Amino acid sequence: MTVNLLDFDLPAMEAWFASIGEKPFRARQVMRWVHRAGVTGIGQMTDLSRGLRESLEAAAQILPPAVKLDSVAPDGTRKWLLDVGAGNGIETVFIPEAARGTLCISSQVGCALECAFCSTGRQGFSRNLSVGEIIGQLWLANRALGADHAVGHRPVTNVVMMGMGEPLANFDAVVSAMRIMLDDHTYGMSRRRVTLSTSGMVPWMDRLRDALPVSLAVSLHAPNDELRDRLVPINRKWPLKELLAACRRYVEVASAAPDDDDAGAEPESPPRHVKWQRQGAPRDFITFEYVMLRGVNDTAVHAHQLVGLVGDLSCKFNLIPFNPFPDAGFERSTPEAILRFQGVLMEAGFVTTVRKTRGQEIDGACGQLAGQVQDRTRRAQRREQVVVRS
Repeated sequence: MTVNLLDFDLPAMEAWFASIGEKPFRARQVMRWVHRAGVTGIGQMTDLSRGLRESLEAAAQILPPAVKLDSVAPDGTRKWLLDVGAGNGIETVFIPEAARGTLCISSQVGCALECAFCSTGRQGFSRNLSVGEIIGQLWLANRALGADHAVGHRPVTNVVMMGMGEPLANFDAVVSAMRIMLDDHTYGMSRRRVTLSTSGMVPWMDRLRDALPVSLAVSLHAPNDELRDRLVPINRKWPLKELLAACRRYVEVASAAPDDDDAGAEPESPPRHVKWQRQGAPRDFITFEYVMLRGVNDTAVHAHQLVGLVGDLSCKFNLIPFNPFPDAGFERSTPEAILRFQGVLMEAGFVTTVRKTRGQEIDGACGQLAGQVQDRTRRAQRREQVVVRS
């Protein structure tokens, strides 16, 4: 049975090469070909001997998800629907801006958390994605966008784990995929440019801090437990007091050390450092995401409660105008309400931004990703039964 080379971070690739009797530096060569050069076949790895290429072709392949649909919005936002088998599809979104390009990556087929305002949660849940299916989204985007590392052309400068699914619920695969993103033999991204968004899986936030502290965003969406229990049901398991304590633990070891690189190391030499083993988070603040729902969580009273909730925690707020989807049951806050809410937070001294809605015409905006989910939770079926009975 052949292996998928996209499934391996560097330690796993080295272990696999050792298992077939090859030296570890071969793993670094292959990682560079697969991710930096973006080759589609082992035959293109020209600095490997013919014999090694032939043996690898019999044992391994490069197998990203297949593209089912490629959509581009008028603002340049691009969304791919990717086939991950058994009738399931995931969505990946690229958001171009003047100074950067951000790729929003999915970690699961669907989502089991069922946040009230999220289209993905409405679809139910099928399974976790593999390492290859996660990093394959970046691999595909680079090829589609014409990345050329040889001349420094990198359309994707930032990655946000904010697509379909809860990343921390697929911890091991997500961490391995992010290790590949950071590896200087592959994409060489800074930990500041890789952001993981969580709804608040507290024990796994601590694990992430210890294993691979990237930039952290927390989907807050409510200033009190009563409201958050309704909007973000996982709050019933890890309420706000526990969530905020985990946020403090995440930033208390923050380090401003820059991410240098090991460019120039010989293939046989070990890298001078490993980025993900450094102590400390890459930023000394948490980003709180807050979707603005009309008449639900968007009043000045809510804003003042939010100020009291976070206290002196080092954080910034990103207010997200709600992006509608069929039968959502919520409406977007008015521009006036959003500005009033932002004003309260800024007057209290917090950096507060309002996210610009991008890709709404192709259902690529925040909260709109749905994909194609063969729901093992039967959530959609139960919802339909409730509607019929009512």
